[in-house]
Amino acid sequence: MDNLRAILWVTFFALAWLVYTTWSAEHAPRLEPRAPVSAPGAPPNDQPGTLPSLDGVPPAATAQTPAGDSAPRPMKLVHVRTDVLDVWIDLHGGDLVRADLLKYPITKSEPDKLVRLLDYAPDTRWVFQTGVRSADGGAEPNHVATYRTASTDYMLAAGEDTLVVALDWAEEGAVAAQKVYTFRRGAYAIDLALRAASASTWHGAPYVQMTRLYHAVKRSYFAVDSYSFSGPVLFNGSEYKKLSFDDLVKSPVMQTEQGGWLAAIQHHFLAAAVPPAADTVRYQAATLGQDFVLSALGSVQTVDVAMPLDYRVTLFVGPKLQDQLASAGPKLERAVDYGATLGWIGRPLFWVLSTVERYVGNWGLAIVIVVFLIKLAFYRLTAASGRSMAKLRRVQPRMKALQERYKDDRQAFNQAMMELYKKEKVNPAAGCVPMIIQMPFFFAFYWVLVESVEMRQAPFLLWIDDLSSRDPYFVLPLLMGVAMFFQTRLNPPPPDPMQARVMQIMPIVFTGMFLWFPSGLVLYWLTNTVLGILQQWRINKIVAREAPT
Repeated sequence: MDNLRAILWVTFFALAWLVYTTWSAEHAPRLEPRAPVSAPGAPPNDQPGTLPSLDGVPPAATAQTPAGDSAPRPMKLVHVRTDVLDVWIDLHGGDLVRADLLKYPITKSEPDKLVRLLDYAPDTRWVFQTGVRSADGGAEPNHVATYRTASTDYMLAAGEDTLVVALDWAEEGAVAAQKVYTFRRGAYAIDLALRAASASTWHGAPYVQMTRLYHAVKRSYFAVDSYSFSGPVLFNGSEYKKLSFDDLVKSPVMQTEQGGWLAAIQHHFLAAAVPPAADTVRYQAATLGQDFVLSALGSVQTVDVAMPLDYRVTLFVGPKLQDQLASAGPKLERAVDYGATLGWIGRPLFWVLSTVERYVGNWGLAIVIVVFLIKLAFYRLTAASGRSMAKLRRVQPRMKALQERYKDDRQAFNQAMMELYKKEKVNPAAGCVPMIIQMPFFFAFYWVLVESVEMRQAPFLLWIDDLSSRDPYFVLPLLMGVAMFFQTRLNPPPPDPMQARVMQIMPIVFTGMFLWFPSGLVLYWLTNTVLGILQQWRINKIVAREAPT
């Protein structure tokens, strides 16, 4: 009975955790998006107050557009298309202002409607802003300057692996500047070179900045996407920090680091900027109205005839593919958010899962195999627990007899029961140990399946065509409920009628809870339950043969 009580407590805490996280997400304070201050169709680079300050002052709502240019300028766009990206660059600023992911439709049923990350539309504003600030004053090649290019349409040709788009600063003067974008086949990382040359000594600080209109995500238990963090993040070379918009309103963030990066992340996708690892960069995060602004300002560079500026930044616009993220920047793969508590379990689990998938070619089958490997790793522990449960089931009639004999003497009943446990070598606490150990793996696996874009729209078998979303016909959750019911029948029923009823309804509770979980997670728990049934059934047979006749 103590053993079953412990199992019930573990289950209760697991359910309480899920209820708490759901309630917290549903009732978190939200900011309603305010109307953008710019006129419809205004170029994003005309947003006021977005030039990073050399003196470290956060962005302020003061106009910094060129003198005499108060009206919104017409956009002049350059179209760039690779095998994975469809990108638009605005020559008024020379920056990426829209990006569609050609291999990632929003839904499988509408393959022509693509995921769009960057966008210049006022109600979905999300743009990069790059350039060089002049430490000497005067004109500078920043993100409100005008650029020109040889063509307005670029496409990665068949048989070519790279596509270079060079933008020249249109300002005539002693300083010449360029922005040179390099796109690569199959890659979501974009190399950006900020270049400047001067006939006389000139000082400038290169920068990369991201501006995004903040929309609070409405949390819903029925939408798994809504539980992923969506917002700004900074990495300082060692620590990964998600930034709350509300906190940034109260207190902007500023730090000087080497080897860091900035990003805006959402479920499965991100846009990030990685400055050179060797440069000392001042990172800053602040809000400007309903926008959040992330900037990375490099150190001031001396530019002359002998030493032109060639500052290399990596921009990443795309899905959270961990291999590509790892090669794009130092620990950029940390943007795949498995949680601060269980990330140390989630990352190795994903590595094992992806390794298996490379061999079997199916993420659902890989989940089944990984569950089997986890069960194999904990076999000895679960076997010891299973033997204890089998022995407890075998002595159940004798426990009921003791309960009847000492129904009016609780102390005598407990003493007699402990003597029975000792005589039959039954450990009543052993049954909950494997469950406690497996719970972190369960929650870590949950985040792996929710956060890993590799699982997005990945098919398994038959009607399961997306392991990251719920089973459309609820077949897997129902099968899981049936399996849990049979699993409870293999364990000894609790002598207490109330506990017995709780154990009977537990499969129903879990089935209802899992109806809306990703089908990959349900597949994991179903496989784990079925393997547990087979293991316990075998152990029960062995213990029955070993029992004296």
